[in-house]
Amino acid sequence: MALEVNNLVGGYSSISVLKDISFKVPSNSLVGLIGLNGAGKSTTINHIIGLLKPMKGSIVLNGVSLQEDAGSYKEKIAYIPEIPVLYEELTLKEHIELTMMAYQLDKKVAWEKADRYLKIFRLDNKLDWFPINFSKGMKQKVMIVCALLPDVDLLLVDEPFLGLDPLATRDLLNLLDEEKRAGTAILMSTHVLTTAQEVCDSFVMIDEGQMLASGTLSDLQAQSNQPKSSLSDIYLNMTDK
Repeated sequence: MALEVNNLVGGYSSISVLKDISFKVPSNSLVGLIGLNGAGKSTTINHIIGLLKPMKGSIVLNGVSLQEDAGSYKEKIAYIPEIPVLYEELTLKEHIELTMMAYQLDKKVAWEKADRYLKIFRLDNKLDWFPINFSKGMKQKVMIVCALLPDVDLLLVDEPFLGLDPLATRDLLNLLDEEKRAGTAILMSTHVLTTAQEVCDSFVMIDEGQMLASGTLSDLQAQSNQPKSSLSDIYLNMTDK
């Protein structure tokens, strides 16, 4: 088992947004964190990456607790945020080099990976560009390339399809599948439920900060007494929306 979130209660300041959230993300799996806008998906991820401190509960990655050993925990994770965060004064090449330094990567090996990813996302001729020259989709691709450079136990992906064209979306999904097959545990939050149903191995469904259900599509169909229903239908029926 890779990631274990146990009885998580948390939010912003003294306001509780998440209410007793518990789920697991095994290695070699892509788990979809499912919910509509405002359901608590990004808040959950912000707790898992250590940006927010839980009010109650625990977050453990392969035996390493975020609360007890944040340094060792964070070395084992990579993150693709919903909104790209780039340094305006750094070129694409310098962003990649910064990632290599942050994770203490072997430069030769890391550049071999980076070159491949840059070609896939058609950024290989833009190493000297600054973020001001990039579209939103291109900025998102930079975040993806940097997140995939280190070998981590857990990859967190927050609403990855916003700003990506269909070709880039396909490329990202192929790379996530590669990461999964290599042993990485992947937690992907999204409200694009049709895509989630196609690519995720299992699901964690939340609404208004509360757990609705978790498991494979077959599990969710059984739990909701909706055999053969789609993920979208199950979620919307559970939330009465």
